[in-house]
Amino acid sequence: MKELLRYIAQNLVDNPDAVVVNETQDQEGKTVLELHVASEDMGKVIGRQGRIAREIRTVIKSVAQRRGEKVTVEILD
Repeated sequence: MKELLRYIAQNLVDNPDAVVVNETQDQEGKTVLELHVASEDMGKVIGRQGRIAREIRTVIKSVAQRRGEKVTVEILD
């Protein structure tokens, strides 16, 4: 999952070397993927009205569901 999110983000931004994905667990045992990108690339990852961010979350949740996992994506600057 972590690699998939990194791959998607690196192909959206101008500075792919700045993409960092951290994996943590929340209190409910759900996996949380924290996506960090360069500040000038935030708009490319979020998109107009959050459309790109919403689609990224949809793809990750779909793959996680097929694997029987619960995953959320947080986009941080």
